[in-house]
Amino acid sequence: MELISSNLIDQGVYFVVLHAGKALAAPLIMQSELYWVYLFSGFAIAWLVWKMYLVRQATYSASGSFRQSFFSRDIWWHPSARVDYKFYLLNALLMAWISSHFWVTEQTVVSWLQAVLPAVNTTLALEATAAPHLVSRLVLTLLFFVAYDLGRFVAHSLLHDIAWLWEFHKVHHSAQVLTPLTAFRVHPVDLAVMAWVPALFTGALSWAYARWIDPSVTFFTFMGFHALVWLFNLVDHLRHWHVWVSYGPALNRWLISPAHHQLHHSANPEHWGCNRGYELAIWDRLYGTFMQPSVTPMVFAKGLGDGTDGQWHTLGALFLRPFNYFWPQRLRS
Repeated sequence: MELISSNLIDQGVYFVVLHAGKALAAPLIMQSELYWVYLFSGFAIAWLVWKMYLVRQATYSASGSFRQSFFSRDIWWHPSARVDYKFYLLNALLMAWISSHFWVTEQTVVSWLQAVLPAVNTTLALEATAAPHLVSRLVLTLLFFVAYDLGRFVAHSLLHDIAWLWEFHKVHHSAQVLTPLTAFRVHPVDLAVMAWVPALFTGALSWAYARWIDPSVTFFTFMGFHALVWLFNLVDHLRHWHVWVSYGPALNRWLISPAHHQLHHSANPEHWGCNRGYELAIWDRLYGTFMQPSVTPMVFAKGLGDGTDGQWHTLGALFLRPFNYFWPQRLRS
């Protein structure tokens, strides 16, 4: 019994040290969204934005240095930001355990479909030479990105439109300031929805493409990511940072810029639920949730805008408050 207990403790310590270490070393891990290349890209774009507005004499922040504009203590040491840092580390441990036991991936969905529809696999499969290899791979890369993007939009809309899921998504929207780590201020239930729903879309596409078009190809990748996802990673850190980057009136109708997503975090009721897309704006336009950001910086408060923002500054609140929807009396007593 003592041996079993000792082994469990050793395994627990190893698990915590391993995954906490990975979280802290994320800027050195190529497959991480916090890899130094993406952080540096965001930093460089922020500097260019600062220079551009300085030249235009726009009042972006403190009308002074780059540090005052984007690295002020008011943002990075705000109570909302401080709990983001703690939440990031704790979530790294929780999600490592959850993903090893309950995660649904694209390959999981492909396996399900193969098991349920074996006859279709045999009957409708085409030869690998049905399309030129390079063209087929380009087509799959584009289709996979569209399927993933649509899956992200559907998942995000479910989190906003279904009352009990919104309670978990509030964790993310309760942020009163935005830093790159705010992207990880997400409840595990929220994370599961944002992972599982796109997996259904991309898994179905991968299964169908392999069976009916070309089973010999995979999509293009770069640095461990889908090639187009990697490209957008170079700018996506600015979604959760007070750096206003708009793509202009024309491109803004098709692509979700960092400015779109910052507007999504507005505490102003006029902006609630807008711009839910991941990278493509077409889904918001079709669903009626699209809102065009201006080219010049818009000033608005961030957060839920319901008077409760200051109540989300502890780890306990971030993890437990969403469950008030189900057991209000028990959790409040």
